[in-house]
Amino acid sequence: MEEPLIRINKFLSETGFCSRREADKLIDAGRVTINGKVPEMGTKVSINDEIRVDGKLIRERKDNHIYLAFNKPVGIECTTNLTVRNNIVDYINYPERIFPIGRLDKASEGLIFMTNDGDIVNKILRARNNHEKEYVVKVNKTITYRFIQRMGNGVPILDTVTRKCYVEQLSKDTFKIILTQGLNRQIRRMCEYLGYEVTALKRVRIINISLDVAVGRYRELTSSEITQLNQLIEPSSKTEEASLPKPDFKKTEATKRDFRRQ
Repeated sequence: MEEPLIRINKFLSETGFCSRREADKLIDAGRVTINGKVPEMGTKVSINDEIRVDGKLIRERKDNHIYLAFNKPVGIECTTNLTVRNNIVDYINYPERIFPIGRLDKASEGLIFMTNDGDIVNKILRARNNHEKEYVVKVNKTITYRFIQRMGNGVPILDTVTRKCYVEQLSKDTFKIILTQGLNRQIRRMCEYLGYEVTALKRVRIINISLDVAVGRYRELTSSEITQLNQLIEPSSKTEEASLPKPDFKKTEATKRDFRRQ
């Protein structure tokens, strides 16, 4: 009986070496070999093939998946490229190979998932429902009521208009925002368009996982968290709006007058 064939990028993700997206980059760069030959994109392999990345033999994973919630400090780069100074892999120094799901800017801190499960990376990055990311953001000047409204209703950046989102003022210069999209440096660009500069940005939640560890520390996700996470990222007929908390922009008249004075 012949061994089943799978695409080389899927094989690399299932071994826990990297995500499929990273695997495609490695293949395109000619860093992957199958039985000593550089493959084309989309080549299929079986477990009987000899797959190497940069000459290192890649084997099927026999151990369990790893899922970590890590509180990334400012200054750490979310890259698996070990030649990059202050990369996230070296910083965590986990005993097994893991990689980040998505990114968090070098200048930002907060929650990011680390894993060796390439499949969940793709599910989360492709999720269209219940993929909320919550941030606490500090800016360089007093926040106005108009700023909160405009941030929540959509801002034109990167040749598009951002999706409507939940925004809540927390203090004079700090607000909370919940996004369901991940444009490059989205919050910073949104603020810049409205004449504000972000001075501190922290991600405090991804989907159902909230940040609850100190800066620079990590913890393993619980089995119940992983189960719920998988349920939330499964394809669903629910709309993105249905997954969002119901915004409540009702303010007292006195509060509104205070905002207008700013």
